[in-house]
Amino acid sequence: MGHEELLARHRAVMPDWMALYYDRPIELASASGRRVTDREGRTYLDFFAGILTNAVGYDVAEISDAIRSQLDTGVLHSSTLYLIRSQVELAEKIAELSGIPDAKVFFTNSGTEANETALMLATQFRRSDQVLALRNSYHGRAFATVAITGNRGWSASSLSPVKVSWVHGGYRFRSPFKDLSDADYVKACVADLREVIETTTAGDVACMIAEPIQGVGGFSSPPDGLFAAFKEVLDEYGILFVSDEVQTGWGRTGEHFWGIDAHGVTPDAMTFAKGLGNGLAIGGVVARGDLMDCLTAHSLSTFGGNPISTTGALATLNYLLDHDLQANAAKLGDRLIGGLRSIAADRPVVGDVRGKGLMVGVELVGADGAPDPAKAVAVLEGARERGLLVGKGGLYGNVIRLAPPMTVTEDEVEEALGILEDVL
Repeated sequence: MGHEELLARHRAVMPDWMALYYDRPIELASASGRRVTDREGRTYLDFFAGILTNAVGYDVAEISDAIRSQLDTGVLHSSTLYLIRSQVELAEKIAELSGIPDAKVFFTNSGTEANETALMLATQFRRSDQVLALRNSYHGRAFATVAITGNRGWSASSLSPVKVSWVHGGYRFRSPFKDLSDADYVKACVADLREVIETTTAGDVACMIAEPIQGVGGFSSPPDGLFAAFKEVLDEYGILFVSDEVQTGWGRTGEHFWGIDAHGVTPDAMTFAKGLGNGLAIGGVVARGDLMDCLTAHSLSTFGGNPISTTGALATLNYLLDHDLQANAAKLGDRLIGGLRSIAADRPVVGDVRGKGLMVGVELVGADGAPDPAKAVAVLEGARERGLLVGKGGLYGNVIRLAPPMTVTEDEVEEALGILEDVL
C-alpha cells in the first residue's frame, strides 16, 4: 500500500486538526542510525528525530536488547500499585542528575501529562490557581497545558482551570526589548515580571512555568541568566519555579545536561519526556520532596512508569551518559549553527539563526523582515525532496527546526548543511 492510499484512509478516520507534514505525507517503515526509510523505499537523513524524541537514533542495540529482555519476562505491565525495579532505578538516577535537593520522581506517559502533574502539585502546594507563563510558550495539548500555552496556533480552547498571566522573555527576535543588550534585556523582562505580578495577580501565585528554550515556539531563548533573575523575584513572593525540560533535557543543549542549568538556578520542579524514552512513551516530574508529597488524595498512573518504558528509558539514559552525547551535541551543534550562519550571511530570507547544541532554529522572513511561513513550507518540502527531514514551528510558522539524534556524525551534519544551503 502506497502513501496516497494510506493518506485517504487516514483522513477518513483521523481528526481534521491532526497535522501532517508535506503535500504528500509519508509513512516511515524502517530506520537505522540517523536515517529513516519510507514505505515507498526512499531513505532520508532525519534531522527532527520524531520531534526530538529519538534522542540517540534508531535501532540502538543496547536499548533494543534491554527492551527485549523485559519482553521476555512476560511482564509488559503491572501498574504503579506494584513495585517496579526499573522504575525505582530510573527515578534514583534522575533524582541524582536533577540537582534538586531531596528530589522525588513521578512518571507519566508524555510531556503534556508531566506538565499537568506539575501544575497540580504547584497549585495544591500553594493553594492558588494562578500561574505565570511565557509568551510564545508551548506546554502540551491537555486542558491546563493548553491554558498555559502562549501561542494561539496551539491554543485549542480559551477555557482554563488556572488563571494565567503572561510574561515577556522567551522570544527575543521579535520582542519589544530585542535591541537591548543582554543585561538590559534581562532587566526589562524582570521589570515586566514584577509589574505582571503586581497588576494582574493577587500576589499568591502558584508557580511560573517556562521552557529554557521554547520548542514549538521556534527554538527561541533569552540570554543566559534571565531565569535566575526571575527566580529572585519569584522567591520574594514564595512563587514556585517549574522548568519544562521536555525538549531541552538530557544534554541536548550541549553546554548543560538540563536547559535551565545555563541560567545558574535550581528550579523547584522539572518536567521531562521525549528523548528519555528514545521513542517509548514516557514523561515525568522531578521535584523537591515536600512539593511532590503535598497531595493528600490517592493517586497513581496506570501506565506511567511501566516496566517496558522504564527499562527502555534506563537503557537510553545510560547510553547517553556512557557515550557522552552531551559533548557530541555541543561540538556538532556549534558546527551546525556556525554553518547555517555562514549560509545565512548572503541570504536575506534568513532573519535569524539561533539555538544551543542540537536545538537549532532558522527563522525565515520576507523582504520587509516580516514572518514568511510560505518560505518555511518551501524549505520543509525542498529538504524532503533532497533527502533531509526537518521540522517547522514558531509563533508564525516561519521557523525551520533542526534537532537530529544526539549521535549524529560530522559527515551527517555536513550533508545536512549542503542540502540546506541548496534549498535556501
